[in-house]
Amino acid sequence: MTEIPIEDLIKQTGSIFKLVILAAKRTAELTDGSKAKVDTIGKKLSTVALQEIAEGKVEFIIED
Repeated sequence: MTEIPIEDLIKQTGSIFKLVILAAKRTAELTDGSKAKVDTIGKKLSTVALQEIAEGKVEFIIED
């Protein structure tokens, strides 16, 4: 199982709310057939989305 430090993810996105929204949107993209940017063998799509965010492979814009 992949361990992704939540504290680092929150720092990258700015808040837990933004992290949840970003992860949900990326998971939906993966569910709809978007190509994963990390290894997916034996992982849930939500874990793949979080790993992509942690590795900086998901681009996002934070608007106020």
